[in-house]
Amino acid sequence: MPEHDSNPLACRDCKGFAIAAVTTGARDHDGSRATLRVVCRTCKGTGTTRIARRQKVGA
Repeated sequence: MPEHDSNPLACRDCKGFAIAAVTTGARDHDGSRATLRVVCRTCKGTGTTRIARRQKVGA
């Protein structure tokens, strides 16, 4: 049995959906909708996060 789990955890803020396309309501010159790509600030667009290490408290 491996000591460390190799599967990364999904980001707690975006739940793995790191990049979202948001419609602005405007249209481009060809008639398509103008969209913005928004990236999760916590995971910086990866959709994964590391396990936080616990610190030992006390002596």
